[in-house]
Amino acid sequence: MNVKYFFLILMIAFPTITFAAETAPDSILIETYQADVTGDGENNTIELKGKLFAPDAQYYQDIWAEIRSSDKEEWKINYGGGYEPKLQFIDLDHDGIKDIFYQSPTGGSGGLYTSFLHTLANQELKEIPLPEQRYVSGNFEENFQVIIEIVPNGKPIVMDVKDRAEDYIRLGIYDKKGNLLKPTSLMIDPIAFYEPISISESKGYGLKSYQQISGAYHADRLGTIETLWYFENGEWIILQTNWVESS
Repeated sequence: MNVKYFFLILMIAFPTITFAAETAPDSILIETYQADVTGDGENNTIELKGKLFAPDAQYYQDIWAEIRSSDKEEWKINYGGGYEPKLQFIDLDHDGIKDIFYQSPTGGSGGLYTSFLHTLANQELKEIPLPEQRYVSGNFEENFQVIIEIVPNGKPIVMDVKDRAEDYIRLGIYDKKGNLLKPTSLMIDPIAFYEPISISESKGYGLKSYQQISGAYHADRLGTIETLWYFENGEWIILQTNWVESS
């Protein structure tokens, strides 16, 4: 067979191979920031970049930040994938130098965000782990009630769920009299979102976290744990925790 004719047949039979290669998305500049994140008194240039999953997509399969100092030092922070990424520059560890706080929606139904906190104090890049609720539990109890425990040895939250009884009976959690048919835990999400909050002029900023608790399935929202955190002596401490029941 003629070689040219053979390759012509391949191009007609498999046009997507060539097309996919030609349309592979390149990295794009999402936003450029100016902030002093090293503490030397000079603004750094921070470029937030990403690589779209497809040319017409809104999802970035890769997101990263490139940071340059005035003396040409460079650092890179990889954040993974997400939507609508944003950076904020806030001194959350209270060393007098702004930290790099990143958040991006994951795009799921739970309203979850990918979040990272980094410091570049004295030109040394370090990640600061974000706070987590160490003790949260919840279970269905007799007579169409749920019990949620937020802190060890604290007073549990007791919530009446009779208005959802029909759904829970259908799912086999209760019988019609409100007897619990099987031990069933509530659905406890990880912390979905962090919000920087000014604590006071003297103390500076902390973080407020939002953590959702659901009943039998994710859309069966019972409420949200809202916690105010403050970074002190190298760790996050809880200043306040509230339970906000879903309306």
